Amino acid sequence: MPHYCVNCGAELVPREVEGRLLEGCPNDDFVLWRDPKVATAVVVEADGGVVLGRRAIEPALGHWCLPGGFVNDDEGPLEAAVRECLEEIGAEVEVTGLIGVYHIAKREAPSMVGVGYRARVVDGGRLAPGKEMLELQVFALDDLPDLAFPSHRQILSDFVRSQASRAEAEPPPAGAGARRASRPSPARARSTQRRTR
Repeated sequence: MPHYCVNCGAELVPREVEGRLLEGCPNDDFVLWRDPKVATAVVVEADGGVVLGRRAIEPALGHWCLPGGFVNDDEGPLEAAVRECLEEIGAEVEVTGLIGVYHIAKREAPSMVGVGYRARVVDGGRLAPGKEMLELQVFALDDLPDLAFPSHRQILSDFVRSQASRAEAEPPPAGAGARRASRPSPARARSTQRRTR
């Protein structure tokens, strides 16, 4: 598909710019830069699990995904994440952290920069599928369905890994260390020695 200069309307031609072959105007310095779009995806924690929606639109109609979407030019990624959650899961969320920033390569469209957030439903919020979702469901982390998009799978995988790391880093409950450090009774010690020989 041909592209045209925004200044003079001439059809763009191949031009080498900064070592890359791009489309440029033969009459002026306009260059068509294929900049990535920015999108968000949000892991919303609720009821001991995470909220996923089953898509009511293409691409991936009928498949599960994280709430999220494109960042508009008059908002930042965090604002977009909150807005998309309100639109797609019907609830206001509070963003509680950044999971990661991802390059999402595309073959037949501009690539994307994905920003993965974690969030929680604001107190009193109730989940309700928006027009882009057929249904919503809270899934336990050990019972997750296959997700529609590789980027969503990566973000959710990183979230699950961060949860596991956080659990390992938390101090044991009060008294747990004392129980582990207590010496076994002589009878128990003898029993253990017999089993290990």
